[in-house]
Amino acid sequence: MFLKLTLNGPKMNTIFSNITATVILNESGEVLNQTSHKSNKDFEKANVNLEKTAKKHKATSLNPKKDKTQLQHNLELLKDKDNFKAFYEINKEITKTQIKNAVNEDNIIVQTIACINELDKTTNLLSKRLREWTALTIPELEKRLSHHEKFAGLIKDKSRKELLKELELNENETMGAKLPEQDLRQMTLLAKQIKTLYELREEQEHYLESLMIDYCPNFLEIAGPTIGAKLFEHAKSLRKLALLPSSTIQLLGAEKALFRHLKSGTKSPKYGILFTHYLVQSAHQKDRGMVARSLASYLSRALKIDFFKGEFAGDKMREEIEKKFNYVKKEKHQTKE
Repeated sequence: MFLKLTLNGPKMNTIFSNITATVILNESGEVLNQTSHKSNKDFEKANVNLEKTAKKHKATSLNPKKDKTQLQHNLELLKDKDNFKAFYEINKEITKTQIKNAVNEDNIIVQTIACINELDKTTNLLSKRLREWTALTIPELEKRLSHHEKFAGLIKDKSRKELLKELELNENETMGAKLPEQDLRQMTLLAKQIKTLYELREEQEHYLESLMIDYCPNFLEIAGPTIGAKLFEHAKSLRKLALLPSSTIQLLGAEKALFRHLKSGTKSPKYGILFTHYLVQSAHQKDRGMVARSLASYLSRALKIDFFKGEFAGDKMREEIEKKFNYVKKEKHQTKE
């Protein structure tokens, strides 16, 4: 289908392409040639061959920022029902393709980390409820065992009589009430579900570690799975994390302290999430800021290697940083002596 338009266009043949058609206009703005696009593939193919088509018709490309001819013609094209339907269908196809292509390892890792965090919240909440419930019948057990998962395992696997025997108590010595079997059964069911959630969390942790081994092995080698996951959660993608300066990586997780420092002049934070890293923890109190700064620098290097698909060097970097920190620590002790 050819459209004839009289537009105040340029004084030579021009070409432009949109998702519905590739159009050649003469110097008067009339359509010389129009090739309709039936799918996204046709549109992509037309863009690839746009320069060749322009040479064939001795046309130059329009600059939509400087010339309004292309915009005017696009709007005229959409007046036609067939063109509008093609515009809608191809746009929908492009959107679907872009959504599919947008899913990558970053999304999977972020969702896995979020799942682990929510499992932690859920298990802690339900474990608290189980402890309060169990305290009605065996209050002594709640004080003897602080580990939530082991506590749920005991309630799941053993009867009230067996638990009292382990605590070296009899029915007369315990402060708990003797509840009916149907009440105890509900506690056992809750304990089973809590135990299942802990098992699911462990499985998710292994899955997360396997994802990070394939996607960012150098970063994982230095940071470890727990700290690596927390840093990844802040940035939401490997690209964003790799583009951060090492000084920002050093303070991730300490944003409130940093803003408080900027606002009221309080002491500046020296580390955030990196505080829990074993190298920072093993350093002397006054050296921890220096260790965190150096660690952030190594992490920044490792992230860039992973993002640009470089070779694995995480083990060498980890050995290097461990040796460096041990040397600094030893040297300071020698200076004091």
